[in-house]
Amino acid sequence: MVKGEDAVIRKKNKKLRKKNNSSSSSVSAKVAAFIAAKKRRKAGKRRMCQGMCFSLPTPEDPFNDRGGKEEIKTKGPKKETHSKSKPIDGMVSLNEKSADGKKGAVGGRNNAQEMHDLQREKEFVKANNDLGQKRISNSERKKLKVTEMSRHPSTQRHDCDISEFPSKFVFWCLNSIENALRHGDAYTDGEGNSFFLNPWGLEFLKSYSTGKDLMETSGTSATTEQIAWTVSGAADTLDRKEREGLSFAGPFLLFLVPSQEKAVQVRTVCKPLKSVGIHTVSIHPGASLDHQIQGMKTCEPEFLVSTPERLLELVSANAIDISGISMLVIDGLNETCNAGHTDTLKSIKKCISGNPHVVIFNDCLSHISVPVVQYLLTGSICRLSLNNSITSLSSCIIQSVKVCASEEDKVIESVKALGRFQRSRSQKSNLLYILRKDVKCHKLLKILKSKGCSISLDSDSASLNDSVDSDSKPVVSAIALDHISTTDIGTYDVVILPNFVPSIDTYVHILTKMARQSVNGVLYSFLTNRDTELASPLITVLEQCGQEVPQTLQDLHHSSNMVED
Repeated sequence: MVKGEDAVIRKKNKKLRKKNNSSSSSVSAKVAAFIAAKKRRKAGKRRMCQGMCFSLPTPEDPFNDRGGKEEIKTKGPKKETHSKSKPIDGMVSLNEKSADGKKGAVGGRNNAQEMHDLQREKEFVKANNDLGQKRISNSERKKLKVTEMSRHPSTQRHDCDISEFPSKFVFWCLNSIENALRHGDAYTDGEGNSFFLNPWGLEFLKSYSTGKDLMETSGTSATTEQIAWTVSGAADTLDRKEREGLSFAGPFLLFLVPSQEKAVQVRTVCKPLKSVGIHTVSIHPGASLDHQIQGMKTCEPEFLVSTPERLLELVSANAIDISGISMLVIDGLNETCNAGHTDTLKSIKKCISGNPHVVIFNDCLSHISVPVVQYLLTGSICRLSLNNSITSLSSCIIQSVKVCASEEDKVIESVKALGRFQRSRSQKSNLLYILRKDVKCHKLLKILKSKGCSISLDSDSASLNDSVDSDSKPVVSAIALDHISTTDIGTYDVVILPNFVPSIDTYVHILTKMARQSVNGVLYSFLTNRDTELASPLITVLEQCGQEVPQTLQDLHHSSNMVED
């Protein structure tokens, strides 16, 4: 029986279905998806994501991102969470630090630790704001923003920011150091006090941000808190320079200490900074020289803590290169000099090329340490001390006192002091004569005018500040004693008192206000037999400051006692 046409078509369709089913099962999922899409296109069906957009752009959707659909409206704005709070102005984000390649910066800290840090940071901000309102005037804030372009030209903006408030990286370094020391029971200097509430640290960062060398004149060695602030500031500078693309072949910071015990203390403070990639090595006579030579050849520390004599031995053996040091910190200067290592310090300074940032903790307020300090600090400096004693404020100022037989001798000695200044001082040094109106000084004024001295006896002495800023030649000025309260005598390295001041309080005021930016200060004072009443308090000031008392002044004091008897 012949099959009908319908039977033939059904049989043909059945074979075709079997063929399609067998072919789709043998292909991959990706090919099967293409086959299915082709079938849908032939059938005139499309998915929503495959449909073409025929809608036109609108002002609300200029790029037609929504395809003509209405924007889904929510009931209200999304609340901000604490975890996404904005950092304080002028501070570097911690996440930026970890993203720039430092291992273990801060990305792995848990939320509880972050909230703890934020709370400590708020306390730090409040304390610093209160301290700044009490200590800093508007004129001083402007001076703190001045940066030496010759030393750090590419970091002026950052240094100015750090003068107002420390960066967040400094904050994190201090927090890491404090937590590590308290956890290991190694912090006993200020038990119960936070590093962030230490007023010395804020003053240090403000002085450090100017780019000038620093001299700490408290008369003590560096404490644990001071070491923490110093290395945190150095770590922040190192991190910033590395993010700017700079690299360092040798150590960035060289911390010189007088003994092995002090080296261990500094090493303990620096150890927590290893989590941000800052490796610290301590070298001292407590280990064999051969062992340290082999060790220095296999590591590249960013911070180096060392005693002067052992460091010079390693440098002589070519075990370490310190020529590229960017920051030099010297602690315990008096103890180092008393141990006979003065020439060692000078040799180390010669091995350093360039102009490193120098910080000195001067634990000797006597005039004996002045030559060493003058060799190490050759440029403009910042004095740092929260101790307002006469001894601290007058550090590195030589007091030259001479008793003259007559008024003529005082004029001659005053002119001789001017000659010594012109022969020995640099172009940026300044000299100031302070004259008394109640004492005749016509001859001295005539000589000073012939020498080109700027004299201001009757008018406002503020005009002298213009000449102080001149770098063309040394500035020699003369003002009346009544004008010292309106004159910035801190810019003058040398001050001459041709006629001694009427009270010892005025002498102390001049001594503690002059030469604020130099370690080459000299105060000349000339007395006669009329000043016998001031001999005794003047001797007390000289002895208190560790200055030499001349025999003529002692004789003047003895003669006054004999007259009273």
